[in-house]
Amino acid sequence: MRPGRRGLGLALIVLAAALSACRPGVLATGVVVDDALGRTVRLEALPEKIAIGGRANFMLNDAVYLFPEAPERVVALTRATQAASAFVNLLDPEAEAKTRFMADAAAEELAAVQPDLVLLKSYMKDPLGDTLEQLGIPVVYLDFETPEQYERDLAILGKLLDNERRAQEMWRYYEDILERVTKGTEGLVDAQKPRVLLLQYSDTGGEVAFKVPPEPWIQTQMVTLAGGDPVWIAAAQGGGWATVNLEQIAAWNPDQVFIINYFGSAVEVVERLQTDPQWSELPAVQAGQLIPFAGDLHSWDQPDTRWGLGLLWLATQIQPEHFADVDIEAEAVHFFETYYGLERATVDAELLSLLAASQVQR
Repeated sequence: MRPGRRGLGLALIVLAAALSACRPGVLATGVVVDDALGRTVRLEALPEKIAIGGRANFMLNDAVYLFPEAPERVVALTRATQAASAFVNLLDPEAEAKTRFMADAAAEELAAVQPDLVLLKSYMKDPLGDTLEQLGIPVVYLDFETPEQYERDLAILGKLLDNERRAQEMWRYYEDILERVTKGTEGLVDAQKPRVLLLQYSDTGGEVAFKVPPEPWIQTQMVTLAGGDPVWIAAAQGGGWATVNLEQIAAWNPDQVFIINYFGSAVEVVERLQTDPQWSELPAVQAGQLIPFAGDLHSWDQPDTRWGLGLLWLATQIQPEHFADVDIEAEAVHFFETYYGLERATVDAELLSLLAASQVQR
């Protein structure tokens, strides 16, 4: 409860009790969740004014908007790269009118919209969350970084948005994909697993770099689940993306190289590398196995809500003979229509067109 607002808090409790008979799920006892940091957070009532702040917020935005209650409950979002605003605008007709913060916005800026709950990624506790709580604003931390965390964090959102059935439905969707991929790769021996290298391309400040993800991250898990052998694990034991040079890439001699570009076109990067004299000497490039990672407004390798699509797509690339029946465009249409409620025309024009553009013919 905010300091000096005890009377308002008590009034809200009384109001919640009065409305509980006509609003299913609104309980006089409020809402209690154990968040991603293991903290027990108690709210006096369902949050009606939710703000999403901090870095990597588009992953939270996309997860929250899987719930049909989101447009009404979310009052403020954080601006982000990777076309985050464009996707939210497809989901929420009032999105443009809502407050938008910068990723480095101070706690006082978030507090100014008077939210009754702020959602943050776990690593934002020290730079932002602690100050928000000092200002009397409840914070719930979420991860949404791995499949296991998705199950837990969807359940948390289900409680906060009074729609636990939706949380269970969404986890069943991801669980089904995991089962399909596991079944498709069952029984593979090491000799049947191609040596795979996944590289993030960046050119910050005009300096080109290639980076590999650490072993626990979802990108590495995807490669393993999809029936590949991630060749870079020994070189990526830190807590984040590790820069590697072409000499190391050549030494790994991968069978397949997947290129990620979060802030531009992965296809354009692949096309440039295919004509680069040094890169063109790599056997994977010569074999046509330099591949841009699939995506639409977001790359599908990330722990965004699209990770299920990304895993299915990657399986079709790494083990094509085992996943020949997967129609990735049909999978994408089903996902965006069923779980985001988008019309087919919107999916085709705004998302599938980008998916097609993210691929090159090999």
